[in-house]
Amino acid sequence: MSDSHPAMTASSEARAWSTSGYLMLLAFLGLLALTVFRIVDFASGDPTDAEALPFVITTLLMVGVLILISAGFYMIQPNQAAAITLFGSYRGTDRNTGLRWVWPWMGKTKISVRANNLVSEKIKVNDLRGNPIEMAAQVVWRVVDTAQALYDVDDYKAFVMVQIEAAVRTIGSRYPYDDFAHAEITLRGNHDEVGAELRKELIARLTMAGITVDECGFTHLAYAQEIAGAMLRRQQAEAVIAARTKLVEGAVTMVEMALQQLSEKDVVHLDDERKAAMVSNLMVVLCGERDTQPVVNAGTLYQ
Repeated sequence: MSDSHPAMTASSEARAWSTSGYLMLLAFLGLLALTVFRIVDFASGDPTDAEALPFVITTLLMVGVLILISAGFYMIQPNQAAAITLFGSYRGTDRNTGLRWVWPWMGKTKISVRANNLVSEKIKVNDLRGNPIEMAAQVVWRVVDTAQALYDVDDYKAFVMVQIEAAVRTIGSRYPYDDFAHAEITLRGNHDEVGAELRKELIARLTMAGITVDECGFTHLAYAQEIAGAMLRRQQAEAVIAARTKLVEGAVTMVEMALQQLSEKDVVHLDDERKAAMVSNLMVVLCGERDTQPVVNAGTLYQ
């Protein structure tokens, strides 16, 4: 015996039958006027008992038809739809705006297909390197398949909230928060790439609910409070090291150029000891953080 369960069949939006409510409104008003006229005409005359029973029966039938017609009216606003059901069975979706009418025994469930803007709560996530960070996202989503949104998930709005949090956690753990070497994609330095990845992840998660994502991005991205101070000091140290590395590379290049030009233009002939002394002095001048003080040498380089 197999223990496998049947897979859930996804719903798919179809076009429902409906008609203009304005035509049915004219029919309703015409029948109402006829009913009132018959009642007034019957009351103003001198009917016999034989005429009374048929009048009551036809009047009750006309009133019943009026009630049935009135129960079939509904209105659809722009960017709104109505899912039509018959005894619990989905019969289609009506996206025509204005006053509409269907058979009164058919159910009507309205659903908005407008764009929704949602900002998630701040959540704590461990990035690719295991550092705890805080993240929050802004997502613009909308319903594209009303049947899936209404009948394939229990509460599509709550479903969106849960899937946004799950997607943010997934993307947050997929990339490091920062990388001073600029060797890989990071959450802080590559907003466009990470935002596109988040949108792709959300669309994949929300497809089963008939929902798409038009735009998304991070509204909050920072280290968690418990490591924020340490990571700030690390960032400052790495920035200082990077700056000093550039400074030393530039100083070495300038010293090399100075020695080369002095030699090519035959300004002065320097032996190895004098070159070493000159290099030392130039490196101190170029790499020092404070202004240098000139010293007048009254002797030679050896005294």
